[in-house]
Amino acid sequence: MWEVAGVPVTIKRSARRRTVALQVAPGTVTLYAPVRVPVAQLEAILDTRRDWVARHLAAYAARPPAQGALQDGQPLPFLGQFLTVRLEGAGPARRVGETLFLPLDQPKVALERWTRAACAGPYRALVEAYAGQLDAQGRLGRVTVSAARSRWGSCTARGDIRLHWKLSRAPLEVFHYVALHEAAHLLELNHSARYWAHVARIMPDWSRQRAWLREQGHTL
Repeated sequence: MWEVAGVPVTIKRSARRRTVALQVAPGTVTLYAPVRVPVAQLEAILDTRRDWVARHLAAYAARPPAQGALQDGQPLPFLGQFLTVRLEGAGPARRVGETLFLPLDQPKVALERWTRAACAGPYRALVEAYAGQLDAQGRLGRVTVSAARSRWGSCTARGDIRLHWKLSRAPLEVFHYVALHEAAHLLELNHSARYWAHVARIMPDWSRQRAWLREQGHTL
């Protein structure tokens, strides 16, 4: 029905959703909405965010393949923002405003080191927030940044939670889902019906975020 920069906008309604949300991923735009929100209101909301959506679509389209070399001037997603990569000089990576300077020698190594350090605080804050909503603050241990090969996140019996540094490149809704997923394990260290009930209480559309991660996670 609608499109932005040639990309169709998919509308997904839910009786349990209370707010309207836009999610932009490579080549896709999804508008999540409660069932009772009029179409005209959804169109007005999309119009107010049209430029924002177009910028994100363009940034995704400009990104090189996941395994490709970093390029000077490319956009880099980071916790819901886009930083501009600049390759120059030597030394550790550094951020100046919306620009991320990486050394010409081993820029990927420098990028991972910078990202892991920059993620530590935000990751901890988000997990603590979800633990609070779940009334599980007392069970939370350490929150650390990981580089695991096969897991986006994990939670131990001691309440220690690890989140992968590459989640910083995911859409915010997806990153939030993984943080909530692990925080819910503070209450149920399994994937039982009771566990998913905890997740759904905080994030009714969790399955959409999990689907994105399964389908698009390799692009991170």
